[in-house]
Amino acid sequence: MSFADFLQSTAAGNAPPPGLSRALQALWHEARGAWDTAHTLAQEAGGKDGAWVHAHLHRQEGDEANAGYWYRRAGRTPAQGDLRAEWEAIVRGLL
Repeated sequence: MSFADFLQSTAAGNAPPPGLSRALQALWHEARGAWDTAHTLAQEAGGKDGAWVHAHLHRQEGDEANAGYWYRRAGRTPAQGDLRAEWEAIVRGLL
């Protein structure tokens, strides 16, 4: 799936496209404003991918300390700057 297809599905679909990882499903739901669903899916995803998404979600809610923990679990440097740009970078990285 391309980034453009993923992005389009967030605007047009009622559910994430089939075959997406839990981490990508979390980002799909986050794009549609369903933070709680996204958070649950990020927790279920586990591993470094789930931790990366989990970090982004906690950064989005303003919980920098918790986000920092999840960035470390993901093996990533804590993001700064635009949340939307980070979301796009994570989606592209996971696709």
